[in-house]
Amino acid sequence: MSVDAASAKDATRTSLEAALGEIRAVSHAIHADPETAFEEHHAASLLARTLQEHGFDVDEGVGELPTAFSARRGHGDLVLAICAEYDALPGIGHACGHNIIAASSLGAALALGDQADELGLTVEVIGTPAEEGGGGKIYLLERGAFDGAHLAMMVHPWSSERLEATCLAVSHFDVHFKGRPAHASAAPWEGVNAQDAMTIAHVAIGLLRQQLRPGNQVHGTTTETGSAANIIPAAVSGRFMCRALTLEALEVLEPKVKRCFEAGALATGASVTYEELSPVYSHMESDVDLLAAYRQNAEALGRSFAADDRGDPRPTLSTDMANISLAIPTIHPLMAIESDGAVNHQPEFTAACITPSADQAVFDAALAMAWTTVDAATNPALRDRLLGGGR
Repeated sequence: MSVDAASAKDATRTSLEAALGEIRAVSHAIHADPETAFEEHHAASLLARTLQEHGFDVDEGVGELPTAFSARRGHGDLVLAICAEYDALPGIGHACGHNIIAASSLGAALALGDQADELGLTVEVIGTPAEEGGGGKIYLLERGAFDGAHLAMMVHPWSSERLEATCLAVSHFDVHFKGRPAHASAAPWEGVNAQDAMTIAHVAIGLLRQQLRPGNQVHGTTTETGSAANIIPAAVSGRFMCRALTLEALEVLEPKVKRCFEAGALATGASVTYEELSPVYSHMESDVDLLAAYRQNAEALGRSFAADDRGDPRPTLSTDMANISLAIPTIHPLMAIESDGAVNHQPEFTAACITPSADQAVFDAALAMAWTTVDAATNPALRDRLLGGGR
């Protein structure tokens, strides 16, 4: 590859700046119309239409998911998959900044589009629904949407600047206890109290936490319970997540947690069933070379990774991007926005995701991804490794 990297980076910046107003408008439009997992029709359509208007070939509904899409430009042998997330959280909207993710992924693609063939690239944006618990990327991976890709990337907004998080493997499931109703005063002995079963399970999980290995976590909330104080609750449901440092550790943790629910059922006489909500999210393995290139490019834009240099504890999270990382060289860095102390999944972070700081993150994340891709395309050793499927 004889393309000069510096010249290519200048060209990508010029392309991004030309489309910046449109890209930021997309971020704000997605933020203003928050759509939850697998319901992101407006966001997916807006992104697909914008990419098509900029010369990308677009396929909608890929992987049998109506709100997923693929958009390609260029015919090079090195295939880049830029992941765009755009689902919101129930009740609090874009409190994880997926509008920023979608817009910065769009921006990276537009920045690279005119240079794709010269760089020997095929630039592909994969619209990935339902990151917040639905596992959209896992379905897309299993159904071939990432076939042929040599590297994958996205940048996630956060309250601090970090190269990577500690990404935990996670399972998502609902628990349903079924008992029998009865008059709570006249004949409570005729009832089977499903709420007591859930209470026992919560207590058992609380006690189990003392014996959990470092990195293991359990979260849960009751989603359905009784509606009247004088009726023995007959149907109670909860939503739970088990997290662990690796898939192997998760396979050990989850049965222990489910025995807590079985204890509640045994003690009360209720029955218990489980409903798996998504495929299991894996732990993440970031590509070291791509991450080093991203760092250099983000620092050139004024970003600082002092927390990484100090060895500060990494934030913990889970994402279906992790499953992609086990199949394809992948990065998923965190980019800071000003949030006045708010953290992801708080309403205050929702408000922070359309501020000038958030708009700057859209630009910086897009350009850092574009420049990292230029490095991958023009560095012979890295390009050869990626093309050869090396990790």
